[in-house]
Amino acid sequence: MIAWLLAAGILYLAGAFLVERCMLGAFGLAIILAAALIFRWLLLPAPPALSTDVYRYQWEGRVERAGINPYTTYPAALSRLRLEDPEHPLQVGQFIPTLYPPLSEWSFSWVKTVPGYKRLYTGLDVASLGVLLLILAVRKQSLARVVIYAWNPAVVVAFAMCGHHDSLAILALLVANLFIIEQRGRLSILFVALSFLSKFFSALMLPVFLKRTRWVYGLLFAGVVAAAYLPYASAGRKLPGGLRQYAGAWENNDSFFRLLLLAGNTRAQAGLISAVLLAALLLYVMRCRLEPLRACLFLIAGLLLLSPNAFPWYFTWLIPFLCFYPSSPWLLLSVTCVLGYAPVVEYAAGQPYKDSPLMLALEYVPVFVWLGYAKTQRAPRFAPR
Repeated sequence: MIAWLLAAGILYLAGAFLVERCMLGAFGLAIILAAALIFRWLLLPAPPALSTDVYRYQWEGRVERAGINPYTTYPAALSRLRLEDPEHPLQVGQFIPTLYPPLSEWSFSWVKTVPGYKRLYTGLDVASLGVLLLILAVRKQSLARVVIYAWNPAVVVAFAMCGHHDSLAILALLVANLFIIEQRGRLSILFVALSFLSKFFSALMLPVFLKRTRWVYGLLFAGVVAAAYLPYASAGRKLPGGLRQYAGAWENNDSFFRLLLLAGNTRAQAGLISAVLLAALLLYVMRCRLEPLRACLFLIAGLLLLSPNAFPWYFTWLIPFLCFYPSSPWLLLSVTCVLGYAPVVEYAAGQPYKDSPLMLALEYVPVFVWLGYAKTQRAPRFAPR
């Protein structure tokens, strides 16, 4: 499976390279979009072999429909209710309450079946293609650059095959960028809040959007978030419990964070160093007044490299912004990130779930070397047009 994804990634990079250097008209764009839809349609019937998260979504949705507060319970505590899929019982997180924010929780309750989740989140992924086209048109950039997101194997697998819910948050963040370009500040902050309520990554981008609008709109963000959490207020101090357990114990497919641990730092020390570096990156972005699209690219890239968890589908957050600022090293990482699925494949074959140092090296080292080389050359691999 991973070998096929890497092969598809090579073809994808070749396609992105050719599209960047050819002036494609409406017919070329139609081919790009039609192929993108076909890729997704072909993978929709496939089982989610590379991730079991969608079965947790199904459990969360059943908890929501039963009127149970998901922040106060966990699968093992509700085993008598038989809310798990009997054919795919949850193997991990049996004692961890939900770590998902409210909008994601609500979306889990909208459908009931695994194919339903895949269709829902693939539909939102396709909607992101539409927003990307709108932003490219507003910025007077080549619409063909949508191929960077449309054909990316990591994106297609994450949503059409595995049914990950990140497409909900990505769509909201892209809409926020569209509104800020159109100078509609309140709507932009509203959609940043919706993205945050889908996945917490967007909190890092909030200062960038507030600086581009009005800082007082931070109250709008806080109000929307508070209103969304209000139905779960009975959880009290348990609200962040699942997220705290996840952040404090899990480590998967990480790069810089793992190097900090190998250097002799404790997990707490590595977390502190990563947080300081991420804050420094945010200050740099704010000081340089990078426009939001580029700031999102910088901040998401920094978050992925500094985080203790960088699952392959997390990289789908980075890929939309490469449509506006293509970069060869980051495009390479959008392909090599599928090596992060290696522990899943080995686990399915009866091996312990464990990151392979070789796979991590193959995933990250070429990218870091290329980034270092590009920095010394001070010239982007792709020239904006």
